[in-house]
Amino acid sequence: MAKGAGSPGKAIRDAWERCRRIPAGERLFSWALGRMVPYSGSIGAVVRDLSPGRARVELADRRRVRNHLDSIHAVALMNLAELSTGLALNTALPDDARAILVRLTIEYVKKARGTLTSECFLSPVTTNERREVEVAAEIRDAAGEVVARAAALWLVGPAPSREPGVPPDAQ
Repeated sequence: MAKGAGSPGKAIRDAWERCRRIPAGERLFSWALGRMVPYSGSIGAVVRDLSPGRARVELADRRRVRNHLDSIHAVALMNLAELSTGLALNTALPDDARAILVRLTIEYVKKARGTLTSECFLSPVTTNERREVEVAAEIRDAAGEVVARAAALWLVGPAPSREPGVPPDAQ
């Protein structure tokens, strides 16, 4: 996955298609994604399913994401929701668009324990027109019970064009 100022959607889709076909490809993709987005990678979530407008991301319950109440930390849940909504949206964008998160809210329904899965679904975005897009995520435990619901508001707009020889940050 190339790092830069342009649209990440195509790079994410292409990397997923390459990785998902090989043994441990989901983990390889998730590791690479975590290197590109270090804070999101800090929780060690694994992308299990990804297609335009759809993401399913899994978080294993382990000590580094727990709180003092012996459950998964609220901020780890928020991070999981942001990651899954961002993947669903970015893969649904046209290649000439990008998005940035402008608001993220979450409702904690019950203590989160065990392996968690965050799922998001949205219709593909057909234009790079500047506008806000809300993406919902539900986080469920291994029993299928909702532990949290999140709403992410993303600002979508045109990706900057890349001029040959000009660094993306200078445009």
